Amino acid sequence: MFTIMTEFIESTERLSELHPALSIFGSARIKADNPLCMDIARRFPDEGFAVISGGSPGLMEAANKSTFEGKSPSVDMNIELPHEQSENKWQDISPSFHHFLPRKVAFVPYADAYIVLPSGFGTFDELTEVLTLIQTGKYRHIPIVLIGSNFWNGLLGWFRTQLVGDGIIAAKNMNLIQVLDILPRFSMQW
Repeated sequence: MFTIMTEFIESTERLSELHPALSIFGSARIKADNPLCMDIARRFPDEGFAVISGGSPGLMEAANKSTFEGKSPSVDMNIELPHEQSENKWQDISPSFHHFLPRKVAFVPYADAYIVLPSGFGTFDELTEVLTLIQTGKYRHIPIVLIGSNFWNGLLGWFRTQLVGDGIIAAKNMNLIQVLDILPRFSMQW
């Protein structure tokens, strides 16, 4: 419990001045030279936005690398895992975590938008956490942009059919999410 509390305190101290910022989520299993992720991440640092990622290889590395050369900080939220997760070298600020809970919480208060690329269970967990916080009024409404309609349409269809259809969530909750195949050049005006 004390290590979890320490991680909360340390991440707050390191990230509290970070504003504005956006989080880019994506899989460690998709290659870091992904042109779409690199293009998206490259747009924001020179407009004054820090970019936060999970800090590991793959899409998170692509986001950090593209941000690192810009005017705003490249931030990673690396977590120590027995496999797959290792810190990438493209970061200005890098709190390290042993536990998922403080890491997941640290993503939330500092982001002014979420961009979510194709990914697995970890990113789904982070995505549904943010959706729940916004839906319940525990966090302010910020843009949540899912990139890649082919990847996300099946899940969103299930949301509409099962969750909205069965009255588990309100139809208006679907408005919390935008799906794009590419971020438009006027991306800051979501």
